[in-house]
Amino acid sequence: MNLQGLRWAFLNQQLIFLPQKAIFWEEEKALIISDLHIGKVGHFRKAGIAIPKLLEQEELAVLSDLIHQYRPSQLIFLGDLFHSDINNDWNWLQLWREMFPALRMLLIQGNHDVLHRDYYEQANFELYDKLVIGPFLFVHDKSDYDKTPPENAYILSGHIHPAVRLRGKARQSVLLSCFSFGRNAAILPAFGKFTGKCCLKESEGDTVFGILKDKVILLKPVSESH
Repeated sequence: MNLQGLRWAFLNQQLIFLPQKAIFWEEEKALIISDLHIGKVGHFRKAGIAIPKLLEQEELAVLSDLIHQYRPSQLIFLGDLFHSDINNDWNWLQLWREMFPALRMLLIQGNHDVLHRDYYEQANFELYDKLVIGPFLFVHDKSDYDKTPPENAYILSGHIHPAVRLRGKARQSVLLSCFSFGRNAAILPAFGKFTGKCCLKESEGDTVFGILKDKVILLKPVSESH
């Protein structure tokens, strides 16, 4: 399958939105994803709920393909990299991390990243509560800044697993994961497949990019403020 990214110039930066639910930031050679939720499968299987074991390994394989294709110098996780307390899925994540020893991997800790920081640091993940690079402030949950947005940075966040509903003339509808860019902050879709979707209520001027199986499409006009 030929997957097509969508290039967008934003804040004098070149962003490529990928149907694999990631962003490649050209200037910084940074691959940005959110809400991978490794460990969630093991968490549910431990509770007796039958979930395919290979699901998370397939997601790491997709991420590996993106790394080989775009050759980033850094990989930025916007939180919820590992979903739960320690389980066997952590071993898979460690083994995967060892495949890319020269690649910086930066984790903005999310609400599900509950393991002690020693686990992440020993696996060579850099941990941050928040991080500023260029014009962007990287956080997990943008709601912390809803009342007092930063003055000199635009927020890139995750946490919500955004989606948009498209309706047809015959009352049919489909819920698509999306990248949602508002006035002060953007929300990235969940990279992990074993996650829910939150249908967003968009505001006037928001820019929304819907994710189809093989491409990303612009669903609403670009805000003139940017």
